[in-house]
Amino acid sequence: MAFSSKYSPKPITDIFTSDTDINRRECRRTVPMKVLILGLGRTGTASMRAAMQQLGYVDTYHMMSCSIENPPDALMWMDALAAKYDGVGTPFTRDDWDQLLGNCQAVCDWPAVAFAKELIEAYPEAKVVLTNRDVDSWHASTMRTVFWRVTDPELRCLQYVSWAAGMYYPMLKKFFDTFFEGNFEHSGKEVFKRHYEEVRNLVPKENLLEFKVTDGWEPLCQFLGERVPMGSKFPNVNDNRDFVSRSRRRNRMQMLNVVVKFLEMLALAVMCIFLVSMLWRL
Repeated sequence: MAFSSKYSPKPITDIFTSDTDINRRECRRTVPMKVLILGLGRTGTASMRAAMQQLGYVDTYHMMSCSIENPPDALMWMDALAAKYDGVGTPFTRDDWDQLLGNCQAVCDWPAVAFAKELIEAYPEAKVVLTNRDVDSWHASTMRTVFWRVTDPELRCLQYVSWAAGMYYPMLKKFFDTFFEGNFEHSGKEVFKRHYEEVRNLVPKENLLEFKVTDGWEPLCQFLGERVPMGSKFPNVNDNRDFVSRSRRRNRMQMLNVVVKFLEMLALAVMCIFLVSMLWRL
């Protein structure tokens, strides 16, 4: 795969971020895939991830999995996007999805939602949850958060010098350029509606739950066959209030990594000059 082949290990100078460095092409499935959460991002997917963890599911794949947890994942997502939308490379099979998502029992958020049909076909045994939200409030929320991130000039510049941003940002932009047809501002709502209709048409009604995080634990647990957590409110995380500040803080940490890398290169250059001058004197 073209993008996966560009994988490079995490630099030792990346000391201000706690990203892991796992090359998923070397992984296999370790737990069964049980739930596909195929509502678009900003419909409570981060809250769903927290809820699934609370119910005992072994990780739920989310955009955060490749944006701030394991950036090399973005290379595999780029392979998948290029194969689907550009006809470059081979469309992902279950073996490919098992490499990328093999440590997860559920998946949600973007970029996974771009592959709703493919994931449903790859994991017919999995139950499907369609998180939903009023389309107008969803679009406004996404404009203020994730779409802002797509157009963030700091992140755009960081892609050229940062190990993590160099993998994550191109994938994020590619997702919006393909899934949202490169015009999220004007086409986003229509794509949203088409996506939900597509999932409804792909999944038998008995295997599909349409769900809003405000519905609480009962309908979700009944659908999944799980006990309702006693005395625990349904999680409410990742609201709009701190998305931009968290993203800017992430930028700053990546910038500090770049500074350390530059200082390392400068120190090596100075050392080389010193050694050459010593040899010259000898």
